[in-house]
Order: sequence, then C-alpha cells, then structure tokens
Amino acid sequence: MEENSGLTQEKTQRLITLAMEARKKAYTPYSHYQVGAALLTQDGQTITGCNIENAAYGPSNCAERTAFFKAVSEGIRGFRAIAVVGSPEGEVLTQYAYPCGVCRQVMMEFCRPETFQVIVAKSLEEYKVMTLRELLPEGFGPENLQ
Repeated sequence: MEENSGLTQEKTQRLITLAMEARKKAYTPYSHYQVGAALLTQDGQTITGCNIENAAYGPSNCAERTAFFKAVSEGIRGFRAIAVVGSPEGEVLTQYAYPCGVCRQVMMEFCRPETFQVIVAKSLEEYKVMTLRELLPEGFGPENLQ
C-alpha cells in the first residue's frame, strides 16, 4: 500500500470497492479484460464506470472515461480522485490497471494534475496512489490554450 493522497485509508478502500463492483458490469466480449473505476467528486459523490467494448473497437470506451462522462453529463466539474481496477475476465485482480493515454488526457481536461489522485489496486490492501501529474508529467491541458 502506498498512501500519499490526503484521502483516508477508509475512503481509498471504499473507492477501490466501488471500482471492483463496477468492473463486474464491464461489457468485454472481445478483449475479455474487465476494468472498473470509481470517481470521487469534490463534493463527495462517487460516480462509477466500466469499460464498454464495441465490435468496431473505435467506439469502445474505457471505465475511467465512462465515469468522467457520466459525471460531466450531469454537470459535475470538480474531482478529487479515481480508483481503477482491472484484470482478465473471470480472474481476481492480478495486476495494476493504469489509465491509458486517452483517459489521462480526459483527466487533464477536468482535474488539477498536482492534486488529482489516481489509485490503482490489486486488492483493498495492495494499491498505489499517485497524482495525475506523476502519470502525465508534461500533459497538455486547458491552461496551455490561455
């Protein structure tokens, strides 16, 4: 366990649990790799998402973006953290599932990279916490266009 998020261990583990539950809803008939995410808003709400595949691949959507797009579509714009879990279908969590580059870019659009926390987990006890800036050190965001 690595704890540096400012989130309590209890809150971090709650996000991981919700991400694990969201993973069960993944639609993955092609890759059979299931991912779940739980996004914590500034006001304490949690929005979940799972990956959703498509036969054409391009229209597929990652769990992280599903959670962000659900939140943004409801008018939510402030975020504190996201927990992400993933492993092949039918398996217990065996690996860390880091957000892909596209998901990191979506996070950059809506989050402060120095403070937004990304939690990747194999279990409630085995997880890593890092900032978005650590995952995307030279990211391009809205401030670059000002």
